[in-house]
Amino acid sequence: MILDLFRLDGKTAIVTGAGRGLGAAIAVGFAQAGADVVISARTADDLESVAGAIRDAGRKPLAIAADLSVAEPNLLVDAAIEEFGRLDVLVNNVGGAMPKPLADTRGKDLDRAFHFNVTVAHEILVAAVPHLLANPDGGSVINITSAVGRLPGRGYAAYGTVKAALAHYTRLAALDLNPRIRVNAIAPGAILTSALDYVASNDDMRGAIEKLTPLQRLGRPDEIAAAALYLASPAGSYLTGSVLQVDGGLLQPNFDLPIPDL
Repeated sequence: MILDLFRLDGKTAIVTGAGRGLGAAIAVGFAQAGADVVISARTADDLESVAGAIRDAGRKPLAIAADLSVAEPNLLVDAAIEEFGRLDVLVNNVGGAMPKPLADTRGKDLDRAFHFNVTVAHEILVAAVPHLLANPDGGSVINITSAVGRLPGRGYAAYGTVKAALAHYTRLAALDLNPRIRVNAIAPGAILTSALDYVASNDDMRGAIEKLTPLQRLGRPDEIAAAALYLASPAGSYLTGSVLQVDGGLLQPNFDLPIPDL
């Protein structure tokens, strides 16, 4: 049955940045597909509700509150092996950078953004590799990038640059880890998470963004979770080095910051 290809029964996944938003949706989606999930975020309270949803799906969560920008790279991997005895899927979702005008962006802003979005993902991936290789079917790594890594937008010099780097890192890692470990990425557009609450509550702003989006709406977290499930499961077993653009068909930026011309 075709739907069986989307199952993760008996698998273990790690999802970073899983306290809310896209990470939470991906973690719960994996559990609903049969996986036990190690979830991590800085705030323990955020993880509790996600852990509850994983339990409601009949699977076992392991919640680890940690700041991954300073934590040991093998923290989550070691926890997964100790608790579940295996690791099959890694989702590098943690990341981000505050937007600001280019002239106000300093070298330390770029350094910090690169570390948080690319270096942390790389270090966790390297820690995971031996355990992914231990599986008969290998494993799957999914990096969460952004449409801003492909489309230029004002105010995103740091964020867009590091997300573009993560997208190309995905291609490079896929080549190095072929054929046993698949490495892919998802580049979301504007998704209705708590990060966009201010957009959802402002009819004028939301309308402007939707007008510039070919599908004329904002995305839902479960649509990103569905893409992640595809990449993590046997359904996506012939994809590696790919960046899925789950962005409503964007051909141009749909959300520039109101930064005036110089």
